[in-house]
Amino acid sequence: MKTSKLLQTEGVITASTHDSLSTVLAKLPSSHSAAFIFDENKKYMGVINPFYSVIHTSHPSNAKVEHCLFHAPRIKMQFTSGKIASLMMESKVHYLPVFDDQERFLGMVSARGILKTFESNSVFTVKISEISKNKKRSLITVKEDDDIGHALHIFKDIKLSKLVVVNEYGKLKGVLTYYDLITFLISPKKKERNTFVPDKSTLLTKKVKNFQKSFVLSLNPDDYARDALHLILEKNIGSIIIVDAENRPVDILTTKDMLKLLIREPSVSKVDLTMKNLSLKSTIVTKSFFERLRDRLRYKKDISKAKLLVKEEKEGGLFKVVLSLIPKRGGPKVVAREGKDLQDVLKNVKKEE
Repeated sequence: MKTSKLLQTEGVITASTHDSLSTVLAKLPSSHSAAFIFDENKKYMGVINPFYSVIHTSHPSNAKVEHCLFHAPRIKMQFTSGKIASLMMESKVHYLPVFDDQERFLGMVSARGILKTFESNSVFTVKISEISKNKKRSLITVKEDDDIGHALHIFKDIKLSKLVVVNEYGKLKGVLTYYDLITFLISPKKKERNTFVPDKSTLLTKKVKNFQKSFVLSLNPDDYARDALHLILEKNIGSIIIVDAENRPVDILTTKDMLKLLIREPSVSKVDLTMKNLSLKSTIVTKSFFERLRDRLRYKKDISKAKLLVKEEKEGGLFKVVLSLIPKRGGPKVVAREGKDLQDVLKNVKKEE
């Protein structure tokens, strides 16, 4: 899908180069948001993004926007959704400016808009446990009684925008976002007349529990990416916490993870289906199973090819199903089952994948 189908012209947050940083940041809902900045001649100059304008820098709140700009990737009308998603992930900005061939500003594309468009895509049928298994970085948490200074060190050192908060027993208590601390961190460097300046040294000694968001949405590893995406879009949030049976967080699923699913290349290069002597009813059941099978297998890194054979004999009295999984290394795994009820046979094959 091209940019033209994803272009948004409403809800675009704009500001002037002469505005103060605090004024612009007050308009933004999250650390991945962006305000598009224009000069007095309405020429596009760049974006203000909390992640780059605050987390990676030390600009005070009274700084002029023109000194805090980030030059986000420019989107052209011919770009595909996959390329846009990649640029969002690389830049950590989920709202990117769109230009025509004459470099005229047209509007924006947003991560939420892309995900909404592709919400029914089969890539989101993968289990959350599969996504977690392929992550390079393990979940990083802080305790609710830790000092904010400790949390800030993690934010800066590991370049994260949010941390999962747990109690002394490791159970989920909430989420701490860097964005929620911005008001205290960008106070003017010099105290102005009749202006209260927060004491940063006092902030560092306060407890995480005083700033955390206690209301968070969670799922378990056996749920699907589509469940997480539905909550992210419906509740207008940026992440879902994944917990085990005892409410201990094991992962965090973010908008970035959803975007990554849209651009991942399938590991399974080919999945073949062969049907023999199937009735119309059996054909419908088989094709439905095959679609789900293909979605489950597409990102299994150890498998390069798969073949499914479904055969009907004795006028529906017996069904034979053979699933062959060809790994990248070693010999193939063959699962063969037969029975009088096709759906039961397919379920038994699924258990042996």
